[in-house]
Amino acid sequence: MWFVPPTNPMSSVSSKSIDPGVRIGHVHLKVANLERAIGFYHGVLGFDVVLQYGGEAAFLSAGGYHHHIGLNTWESAGGAAPPAGTTGLYHVAILYPTRAELADALTRLMQAKIPLDGASDHGVSEALYLRDPDDNGVELYWDRPSEQWPRTPDGKLTMYTRPLDLGALLACAKAAKN
Repeated sequence: MWFVPPTNPMSSVSSKSIDPGVRIGHVHLKVANLERAIGFYHGVLGFDVVLQYGGEAAFLSAGGYHHHIGLNTWESAGGAAPPAGTTGLYHVAILYPTRAELADALTRLMQAKIPLDGASDHGVSEALYLRDPDDNGVELYWDRPSEQWPRTPDGKLTMYTRPLDLGALLACAKAAKN
């Protein structure tokens, strides 16, 4: 009897979908300089510092959670970002609850003079793309309500990448302050 192994042996481990209640809980980043990283994630983005272990590690969160972001220098103090063309994390995506909160994040970035790598409307979401001080990719985004997501004529979800109107986003921030 013949056995032909699949191209990717892990592709046939299970046909059962993961439980829909599963969530990605936090990201833990290796950084070169802890204080600089805290300055970005706390000082610019506004995450709260929950716990800090000297100059080696810190845990940050939103809303009192134990941590959404872990930062450490255990293997990376003074280190450099991986060179282009290597594997690793493409970006960490931080989900904002409303468009107004994403607009506030854009305002914070502008005040801190942090440049954007891009800004996109994906139909299902609006996103800002940038780099943290250690050159990690960061996506800041909000999801549109699912009833507004683009669909094909037969009802299947579709997404796209179009330029995000930053002026309209900033106007949302101004409107939220009034």
